Amino acid sequence: MKLLLNSLFKKKHIIHPFENQQSMAVSKWQLALEYSSIGVWEYDSELDKVFFSEGSKQIIGINDTNFGSNPDDWNNRVHPEDKAQYYKDFKDHINNIKPMYENEHRVRCEDGSYKWIRDRGKIVEWTKEGQLRRIVGTHTDITARKEKEERLEKYLQLITSQNKRLHNFTHIVSHNLKTHIGNFKSILELHNEATQTSEKEELMSHLKTISDALTDTIIDLDDIINIKSKSENNVLNERVNLHACADKIIASLKLESDRKQVTIYNSIRSLDTLKSNRSYLESILYNLISNAIKYSHPNRRSKIFLQTIHTKDCIKVLISDNGIGIDLKKYEKQLFDMYQTFHGTNREDSRGVGLYITKTQVEALGGQISVESTLDEGSTFTLTFKK
Repeated sequence: MKLLLNSLFKKKHIIHPFENQQSMAVSKWQLALEYSSIGVWEYDSELDKVFFSEGSKQIIGINDTNFGSNPDDWNNRVHPEDKAQYYKDFKDHINNIKPMYENEHRVRCEDGSYKWIRDRGKIVEWTKEGQLRRIVGTHTDITARKEKEERLEKYLQLITSQNKRLHNFTHIVSHNLKTHIGNFKSILELHNEATQTSEKEELMSHLKTISDALTDTIIDLDDIINIKSKSENNVLNERVNLHACADKIIASLKLESDRKQVTIYNSIRSLDTLKSNRSYLESILYNLISNAIKYSHPNRRSKIFLQTIHTKDCIKVLISDNGIGIDLKKYEKQLFDMYQTFHGTNREDSRGVGLYITKTQVEALGGQISVESTLDEGSTFTLTFKK
């Protein structure tokens, strides 16, 4: 406030209404607000001082009787992310753009925590020269309301995300099952029309192929349903050593990595652990490492690196390779969709399910998966989990 108002007023010594024994109306009004858990503040331009009621100070745990002697005492406690709008709303009222000042912002309490405050005020007195003299306002603690709104917003985002996944899952089920059923119908119709034994036998072999494909689809969909079911039941509470988990997967893939001459470096810290589901975590690492082996570059010595990076709140697991890479400009949006392949190798063992299941498992563990890749150079998948 000092920054906005200092230049507008000429200071002189006066008795402030809060200190004037004759100002009974103001005292009664203030007392009524105190009983309502609402704080009162008043800015006096001629004293260049903000007077805070006990209610305002108690909200943020202040006991200092001199709090407000510096007009920026409250301003300095406003959360940095909220200051710009806080000053703008106040300035708009001073400049007669808004009939009343009103703003919601976070304020740092004496214990270092933040509370949400609904701050309202209005000019109540002008000087004879038409300049502002006094502004009176209120502070209301709205922390509980804001926390409830944040929870509701998170629930809304979760529900929206789940509905989107359910829609996609339903589309996948409908599309793939209809395709298999349509193929069955066509082959059976041809079988009924066939007159030669050899023709019928060939059609039966096609039926077996379609049956195997249908079985694979049902298994894939069942895996995804089981993952989502376990996620909802919170069966994710085992403390897993990441280095040991990675070593186990690397050992299980040794024959394949040796055959393709791929060297795997496990640089995950030996003491790094994660509260997780062991089978999910092993499946995630298996899919990503085996993919890196499968799509290693044919013209160079292939390497895979595993490492962890710590931030304040998260642990990141990075799986990097120097393989054939992915064209993200072309495939980024459908990278983790079901039945999608991206390497242009036309491999018969590439069903386009691995990354979809991997992403589903990572999200079931409360994590996120992202990828950086350059065609013909390699890829890095990053798994981010809360500590």
